[in-house]
Amino acid sequence: MKELTLPLKEADLKSLHAGDAVLLSGTIYTARDCAHKRLFELLDADMPLPFDLKGAFIYYAGPCPAPAGKAVGSCGPTTSARMNSFAPRLLDLGLGGMIGKGEMSEEVRAAIARNGSVYFAAIGGAGALYGNAVKKSEVVAFADLLSEAVRRFEIEKFPLIVAIDPEGHSIYDRKN
Repeated sequence: MKELTLPLKEADLKSLHAGDAVLLSGTIYTARDCAHKRLFELLDADMPLPFDLKGAFIYYAGPCPAPAGKAVGSCGPTTSARMNSFAPRLLDLGLGGMIGKGEMSEEVRAAIARNGSVYFAAIGGAGALYGNAVKKSEVVAFADLLSEAVRRFEIEKFPLIVAIDPEGHSIYDRKN
C-alpha cells in the first residue's frame, strides 16, 4: 500500500497504476452535482473559483453533520458518473484528480490521460471509515447547499484504489 501526501508530485503520479491501494493524506475539496453547476457558472462568467484548481482533488461526497468531537459525520462517496460532464473541463484547467465511486466516461478517462491526472475510487458503504479519516472540515463555498456545499477537508490515511491512472489505464476495463 502506498502512502501519499497531497499535493502529489510528478514522481508520485508516475508511480501510480490502476489497482494500486493508496492511503492519501492532505487537503481535498468536496463537491457534488449542485456545487459543480455553480463552479461552472463562475467559470462561464470569468469569475474566480472558491479554491485553486491547480493540483487540487475533488471528493464526490456530501458529509453528514459532525457528531461531537468529529470534523464530519459519515462521508461516503457518491456516484462519480454524475460528474462526467464536468470533469474533463476541470481537469483541463488543472484539477489534479477526483475521488468517487464507480466508473467514469471515456471522455473523463481521456482527460485524465491527457493531463496526467488520476481518479481514485473510494469504497461505497464505508462512509464512517472515511468520516473518521477527516481531521478538519471547513465550508469554503455555497453554504446554502448544506451537505453539498464545497468543503475543504484535511484528511489522514484516506484509503483509496487507483481507478484510472495517469496513463488512462482503468480498473473497470473488461477483459474477455
